[in-house]
Amino acid sequence: MFTDKVVLITGASSGIGAETAIEFAKLNANLVITGRNKENLEKVGKQCEDGSKGKQKPLIVIADMNVEADIEKIIQKTIEKFSKLDVLVNNAGILESGTIETTNLAQYDRVMSTNVRGPYYLTMLAVPHLIKTKGSIVNVSSVAGMRSFPNVLSYCISKSALDQLTRCTALELALKGVRVNAVNPGVITTGIHMKSSMNEKQYEEFLKTCSATHALGRPGDSKEVASVIIFLASDAASNITGATLPVDGGRHAMCPR
Repeated sequence: MFTDKVVLITGASSGIGAETAIEFAKLNANLVITGRNKENLEKVGKQCEDGSKGKQKPLIVIADMNVEADIEKIIQKTIEKFSKLDVLVNNAGILESGTIETTNLAQYDRVMSTNVRGPYYLTMLAVPHLIKTKGSIVNVSSVAGMRSFPNVLSYCISKSALDQLTRCTALELALKGVRVNAVNPGVITTGIHMKSSMNEKQYEEFLKTCSATHALGRPGDSKEVASVIIFLASDAASNITGATLPVDGGRHAMCPR
């Protein structure tokens, strides 16, 4: 399905990004995987290589989405190696807890820089190449972009902005043959919540509450998100652009009663 296609995935060293890279590798994509954790990226790279039919090694680019020179390096190295780009998956993101009473501007800047400014700049640089291949972009957003939750203020704002980036760029690029969509996961068992503010016990309790907060009665897993990213990037979704697609076990449809 993706033979000879070049797929770039940010934040591929863990969670949804890692799983998406592994699944694209099985479909014979030429992969570019980026992240900050070299050791983890190399492990994911090995899994991709083992899983691909042609045992293709992904191009690994160590990069921080908060550093403009790193973002420029991602595109430069991709084009140097493959001479083209077909799919961009803007997956890198961070989650931090905080209310309007407990947050600070440093938190706002960190979250907005990683979750919005980074994808904004990478997309800008990728678009000329995607126009040439009539490629597609998939942004990894969140149900927090579509619905409001307390105590994750800057995160909700950032994902809402990413959804608007998705829709606006979809309209701007539609007649040039580039589709832009987003997936909006609910709680996915990637450990991102533990990285944000929880210890192991709190995380276990949090996952238990998902049976009540998600209509399907459970959190999702990374593979369930990866399969939708692959669908949106594929020709099977050739008439879909500007969509923000919940992959959240029905959470977006729920209201407390």
